[in-house]
Amino acid sequence: MAFTPLNSLNAFLAVARRCSYAGAAKDLGVSTSALSQSVRQLEARLGVTLLMRTSRSVALTDAGHRLLETAGPAVDQALESLKTVGAQRGEVTGRIRLTVPSSAVSLVLASLLPTFVQRYPKVEVEVSVDESFVNIVSEGFDAGIRLIEAIDRDMVQVRLLPPCRIVVVGAPSYLERRGIPQKPDDLLHHDCIGIRFERNDEPFAWELERGKKTFRVPVRGPVTTNNFELMRSLAIRGVGLYYGLEPTIADDLDRGSLRVVLEPYACELPGLFLYFPSRAQVSPAFKAFTEVAREAVDVGRPRRAKR
Repeated sequence: MAFTPLNSLNAFLAVARRCSYAGAAKDLGVSTSALSQSVRQLEARLGVTLLMRTSRSVALTDAGHRLLETAGPAVDQALESLKTVGAQRGEVTGRIRLTVPSSAVSLVLASLLPTFVQRYPKVEVEVSVDESFVNIVSEGFDAGIRLIEAIDRDMVQVRLLPPCRIVVVGAPSYLERRGIPQKPDDLLHHDCIGIRFERNDEPFAWELERGKKTFRVPVRGPVTTNNFELMRSLAIRGVGLYYGLEPTIADDLDRGSLRVVLEPYACELPGLFLYFPSRAQVSPAFKAFTEVAREAVDVGRPRRAKR
C-alpha cells in the first residue's frame, strides 16, 4: 500500500469507523500490517497521535475525532464523485449509507427500497439498524431516519411518516391476569418490558401525557432490551406491557392480540423523518433517494391503527 496522504487518510477513516484494524483491512482489501503502517505514516506526517492502540481495542484520540469529523464527509464525497464520473451519461451510480431505527424498517424502508432499487439498480444502499442516536457525520452516513425530537435543528428534514401515537399495550391474557392500569402510576405495579438504548444507560422511562401534563414512569419488569421486535413478541405472549409506536403494531391491534391501555395518556408524536446535514454536498445517488422517498410519502402514507 504505497504511501500518499489520501491513501493514508482513507486508511485512517476506515479504522476509525470500524474501531478495528482487522475489520478495516478486510473492507479495504489490504493486510492489517499494511493498514497499520499507513496510519503510522499519517500520524508521523501530522505529528499527532490519531489512534490509541491496545492488544484488544482501538480508540480515537481528540485529534483523531477532529480529523474523522472534518475529513470523513469530504473523502466520502470525493470517492462518490469518482464513481459518478465513470457512469454512463444520465446513469445514477454510487452508494448510500443510512442509519435507522427498527421501526423505520417495517414502516418505511420495506416499501420504499424495492421501488428505489428497481429504478436505480446501479446504486448500492447500506442500511444500519440502530436504536440509539448516531452521529451521521462522524460515522460516515449519508442520512438517518429518526423521530424529529432526536434530530439536530441544523439538519435538513424530510417527513417519511405522518404524526402517530406511542401507546402502552398488553395481551388479553396479561390484562386478565394482572388487570388494566387506569393511570400512569399504576405501571409501577405492572410487569413492563423495559427499553435500554445504550449499554450503560438507565432503562428508558415511559413518557405519557394528558393535556399539558407529562408523566415519566420508571417502569420495571422481567425483561429489558433494545430490540423492539422482541418486545412486541413478548407482549403478545403475555410476558408484560409494551410501549411503542402504534403503526408498528397496527395488525396486532386489529387481530386483538394486543390491546391499548391508558389510551387517554397516549403521546402524539410528529412522525419519522429522513435527515441529513444542511451543509452536505448531496450526491446524485442520495438526491435520487430523497426524491423516491418524497414520492412514497405522497402516494401512500402508513396507516394508523384503529382505535
